[in-house]
Amino acid sequence: MPLITSMFQNYKFTAADRFLRYVQIDTQSDPQSSSYPTTEKQKDLSRILAEELKQMGITDAHMDEWGYVYATIPATSTKKVPVICFCAHVDTAPDCSGTNIKPIVHKNYQGQDIILPDDKTQVLRMSEYPYLKKLTGHDIITASGTTLLGSDDKAGVAEIMDLANFLMNNKQVKHGEIKILFTPDEEVGKGTAKVDLKKLGADFGYTLDGGDAGSLEDETFSADGVQVVIHGVIAHPGYAKDKMVNAMKIAGEILAFLPKDRLSPESTDGKRGFIHPVRVEGIAEKCTIDFIIRDFDTEGLKKKEDYLRTQIEERMRTYPKASFEFTVTEQYRNMKEILDVHTHVVDFAKEAIARAGLKLKMESIRGGTDGSRLSFMGLPCPNLFAGEQAIHSKLEFISVQDMNKAVETMVHLTCICEEKS
Repeated sequence: MPLITSMFQNYKFTAADRFLRYVQIDTQSDPQSSSYPTTEKQKDLSRILAEELKQMGITDAHMDEWGYVYATIPATSTKKVPVICFCAHVDTAPDCSGTNIKPIVHKNYQGQDIILPDDKTQVLRMSEYPYLKKLTGHDIITASGTTLLGSDDKAGVAEIMDLANFLMNNKQVKHGEIKILFTPDEEVGKGTAKVDLKKLGADFGYTLDGGDAGSLEDETFSADGVQVVIHGVIAHPGYAKDKMVNAMKIAGEILAFLPKDRLSPESTDGKRGFIHPVRVEGIAEKCTIDFIIRDFDTEGLKKKEDYLRTQIEERMRTYPKASFEFTVTEQYRNMKEILDVHTHVVDFAKEAIARAGLKLKMESIRGGTDGSRLSFMGLPCPNLFAGEQAIHSKLEFISVQDMNKAVETMVHLTCICEEKS
């Protein structure tokens, strides 16, 4: 450990420089697309990553037809060491524009409001983002005010690339074989749809897709999608009396009856889940509502779905000529169910965070990561911090020093795994 610490004192981190380049490549995914990846432009970054890994001397680095990047950092230890994977996603969220991102570095932050230049109504204030109190003296990166920044998850991508750079240039560090995986389409729930775990060949992994420095997440929501299709009765509007049943109006009633003070994202936090309508589309004859259902307890999903169905049935009783379909689709499950069986995976990460000089912050994700699905596919995969803050918004920001600590933590993790083998 003293050797690693002294090496970092002399190491020129590359994560921030890489990040500043990567965020300028538009990689937004598209939830309405049926192609894979959902947008071809995600491959623009994946190609660059594969090429940069090859330039480091990682000979098997490549992008496959689906936009996944696979690479192997060769082992430097003679021991039989479990194979670790570090994973991040290249796409950015559809929630806010990811086109023409202009990253800005605010050096030596001293607690002041940061006014973003391209839209001066976008102001980053410590009173609204208290994590900024911990970042005095840090260099903070933001976008310019009209787009998101893309630290979710290009911070994780850049940090893993810097990990590879460090290890390939410091082969005296003892570690086992390390796999790198960059995925497309995480933001639209398809990040693992085409992943080849056999080709990856890892025993366990870590996504780099978290927030505060020192945070470690071993629990996510369990998640389902529900699609409700309402079938009305169509007639010419001029002669529709006692004939027409407008599916859009029924949809409006269903949405209006959803609780406003509970069971919604805007009224819940902590371990409380929700029912959330995310899309409505239709005409008078047929209207579709898409919901996402979230709960940390998988059994709680069924209760929420039963509640939603009951509410719809109550509304439909007023319209005997109309009908509806109710379709539930499993999205992902709470990865804690798997990680509680593989406790060493989380324990290694806790120790690595401590070795990096950080205070551990265990958190539950009010969402999901690629790690949720990977865990249930056979690759136990908690989520490590990457430094992301105010994600999916125009006020998104990240500390350069937090990014460097993420790189340091990963290096310690690889060493811990080797030491304990």
